[in-house]
Amino acid sequence: MNWILRRVGAAALGATLAGAATTAYGAELNGAELGLAWALPFVGILLSIALFPLLSLRIWHHHYGKIAFAWAMAAVLPLAVVYGFGAASSVVGHILLLDYLPFIIFVGALYVVAGGIYIRGNFRGTPVFNTSVLATGAVLANFMGTTGAAMVLVRLLIRANDDRVHQIHTIVFFIFIVANIGGSLTPLGDPPLFLGFLKGVDFFWTLKHMVAPMALSVGILLAIYFVLDTYLHRREERLPHPADPTPDNKRFRIEGGANVVLLVVIIAAVLMSGFWDPGIGFHFAGVQFELQNLLRDLIFVAAAGASLLITPKAARKGNQFSWGPIAEVAKLFFGIFVTIVPVLAMLRAGAAGAFAPLVALVTDAEGNAHNLTYFWLTGVLSSFLDNAPTYLAFFNLAGGDASVLMTSGASTLMAISAGSVFMGANSYIGNAPNFMVVAIAQERGVKMPSFLGYMAWSGAILIPLFILIGTIFFR
Repeated sequence: MNWILRRVGAAALGATLAGAATTAYGAELNGAELGLAWALPFVGILLSIALFPLLSLRIWHHHYGKIAFAWAMAAVLPLAVVYGFGAASSVVGHILLLDYLPFIIFVGALYVVAGGIYIRGNFRGTPVFNTSVLATGAVLANFMGTTGAAMVLVRLLIRANDDRVHQIHTIVFFIFIVANIGGSLTPLGDPPLFLGFLKGVDFFWTLKHMVAPMALSVGILLAIYFVLDTYLHRREERLPHPADPTPDNKRFRIEGGANVVLLVVIIAAVLMSGFWDPGIGFHFAGVQFELQNLLRDLIFVAAAGASLLITPKAARKGNQFSWGPIAEVAKLFFGIFVTIVPVLAMLRAGAAGAFAPLVALVTDAEGNAHNLTYFWLTGVLSSFLDNAPTYLAFFNLAGGDASVLMTSGASTLMAISAGSVFMGANSYIGNAPNFMVVAIAQERGVKMPSFLGYMAWSGAILIPLFILIGTIFFR
């Protein structure tokens, strides 16, 4: 699932996952011993996210943090009973210290810094303008990550369309393109690709091999969106419009421009943690922390602190900046990170685990890879599990040797990469910025679809697209 917030960009999370993959999910928890019942807390939190807003929005709004914590305890307590308190605290400590905490620091830093960049000027949300913003976001996502690009552009897009009758489709396509598929050309774009970079995949390999499926996917989505938005825009001419809370003002300028420099600093810190390995580590609470990762996270915190200090108040006020969206992400993904531990352990167990029937689908009797199956399995699991560890699980299943996968196994690596990045758009929890975009849109008065309502959109638009992409590139 890539977890509602994960990602970048996401490079930071990718770095910590790479370091923790063998310890947190291997030594302490043997996935071959676990039955499907261990996945029930994870299924429970997913169903809570999907159904509570439909059945009782008031209860969910006031108690979603408690509900997420309850599901986390439903996963932790059985682990403590069956494997002992030490083993349970070890595996949970690993995921919280090495995965969840760096993830929240990274996403929080991007949220704070990007939230200080205010694009002054309110443009009219015409089909041409909206499509241009989506296309621009697809490009920017590869340099500042899907989270950074989404946070910079989503408020501009909402302001431009706040007098439109139909707004939901614009945010939905924004999630499809800017928050997910657009960031598939560089390791900076999305966490799974950064994981591959840390595992030895060349920095420019992704750009060379993913540009065709990415360009075709984004091109088709932009065309669909333009036709749909044009149709709705023309219909709206005959309908009463809501009062425009932000009248048009095309005098364009950027306030809080120093945050652009801070974004560059964050990107540089991500790259530093991938390229620099001094071999220095520290132990705390039984967890090994690498110097480059600690330094990276400190830079993230410093960048966020500097942003809060130097950003003009008018810039954050213009963005209607609040802590609500990142607080929601932090609470919900605490539950998701904890409850996913047994699920990932079972995946990593491969043919010896409860998901063996799925694993058997990716190769034939002679051991040849079924690339189309890799694409769909990686993608479907990435829609609801975190896409970074899902990518890593299938990367290892395909052999785990980057030099082989980049050459003779290039089609398999493409399938794994595309599945994990593209299909993060299938649900709100598929990728880091998805839920954040939704939370911001709802705060600004856009009545976004429910969890299942959004999946109706993605099922109708994305699944046919992915069938086409799979047929062309991975059959």
